[in-house]
Amino acid sequence: MTTYTEFANVAEELEWRGALFDATPGALHALATKKVLCYNGFDPTASSLHIGNLVPIMGLVHLQRHGHTPIALVGGGTGMIGDPSGRVEERTLMSVAQIDENVDAIRLQLEPFLDFDVKSNPARIVNNASWLRATNLLEFLRDIGKHFTVNSMMGRESVKGRFDRDSGISFTEFSYQLLQAYDFLRLFEQEKVGFQAGGSDQWGNILGGVELIRKIHGADSNGRPLAHGIVYPLVVSSTGEKFGKSIDGAPTLDPNQTSPYKLYQFFLNVADADVVPYTKLFTLLNQVHIGNLVEAVSVEPEKREAQRTLAEEVTRTVHGENGLAQALKVTQAFFGDNISALSSDEMEDVLSGSPVTEINRDQLTGNGMKFSELAIAAGSGKSNGDVRRTVEQGGMSLNGEQIKDAGRAVLMKDLVDGRLMVIRRGRKNYAIVKLTD
Repeated sequence: MTTYTEFANVAEELEWRGALFDATPGALHALATKKVLCYNGFDPTASSLHIGNLVPIMGLVHLQRHGHTPIALVGGGTGMIGDPSGRVEERTLMSVAQIDENVDAIRLQLEPFLDFDVKSNPARIVNNASWLRATNLLEFLRDIGKHFTVNSMMGRESVKGRFDRDSGISFTEFSYQLLQAYDFLRLFEQEKVGFQAGGSDQWGNILGGVELIRKIHGADSNGRPLAHGIVYPLVVSSTGEKFGKSIDGAPTLDPNQTSPYKLYQFFLNVADADVVPYTKLFTLLNQVHIGNLVEAVSVEPEKREAQRTLAEEVTRTVHGENGLAQALKVTQAFFGDNISALSSDEMEDVLSGSPVTEINRDQLTGNGMKFSELAIAAGSGKSNGDVRRTVEQGGMSLNGEQIKDAGRAVLMKDLVDGRLMVIRRGRKNYAIVKLTD
C-alpha cells in the first residue's frame, strides 16, 4: 500500500475532496490523533454495487491510506429486512439464497479497492449475517430495543417520509435502524470498531448506533464518546441531478451489467462544471495533478483532458488495466469509424439503445438478401430508391464497410461472430440486425 503524506490526516483530505458532509462531536479530532477501525455497510439487495457506492468505497480507501483500518460490512443479515432509506415503497423481500449470492458478488467488487495484505492495517470484509441470523428475538428486544423510543425512531429521515403515504411502512423496515445500531454495537464490543461511515442518508441510523454504545458503555475516562460517525455528501451534478442516474439507471460496478466501455463513457461525458469535483471524489490524484486539470478545463475545455483523465482513472480502478484497455479499444474503434475491429458483443454494447431487427437463417442462405431489402427491414431506409440514393452518396455501411451497391447480396458470412450485423446510415444512425436461433 502506498504511504500517503500530502495531507496531515484523513479528515483534512476528505474535507479538501468535498467528501465530508458531517461528523459526530470529536470524530475529526480522533481521526487526526489516533488510528481507528472504521466500517461502512453495503446493502446486498442488488447483485451489484452501483456508481454511487464509489463515494463510501473511496472513503474507506482514504482511511486505509492514512493508516486507519477499513472494514466493509456486507449486510447478509440486514439485507433480509431491507433499508428503507431513500425509498418511497416497501421492498420486495428476497430469498436467503439470492441475498447470499449478492453478498458474494459484492465482496468481489470491493476487493480491488482495498489492501487486504498490508501488515499494519489490512482491510477486512465482514458479513452481519454471522450474528444477526443467530440473534434471539426476545433477547434482542430486551437488550437492544429498550434503548430506543418509538418517538426517536419515527423522527429518522429514513422512515418519516413514509408515514404520509398510503402504503406506509411495515414494522419490518421500521426495525431496520435497530439492526444497524446493533451492528455497530456488536463490532464495537467484539472487534473494537469505534467508527462508522456512510452516506448522508444514513446519518440518523449512524447516530442511533453511536447513542446505543453510549447508553450501554458510557464514555471514556475523559468523558469523550467511545464511538463516532462520519457521513459523505449526496453527490449531485451541477444541474442538481442525483449522481449516477441516467435513462438506463445508475451504472454498476459489475462488468457484466455495465461494461468497462460504458463506465468509461459515463465519466468521459460529465459536464465541465462537474469533472473536477468528481475527480476529487473518485480518484486518488493529488492536489497538483487536479490543479493542472482545473487549468485545462479553464483554458482548453474542448480537449476534455480532465474528462479523459477521470474516465481512465475510474475505469482502471474498477476494472483493472485490461478493462481500461478494452474501454479504450472500443472507444477508439467506434469513434474512429473502425467498427469492424469490434466483436459482436462489443458492437452490441456500444450500440445498446439502437433499433434491433431479427432475421432468420433462411433469409441469408442461397442468394441471401439484397442490402436494400435488409436496410428497409431494419428501418434504415424508406424504399429501394431511398437506399440506392443514399448508397450512391456514400452514406451507408455494413459492419463498418461502405456499401457501394444497394443490390449487394447479404449472406451468412456477413454476420459478425455468426450472430449480428450493424447497418449505419449517415454519421449517427445505427441499426442492429440479429440472427434468430
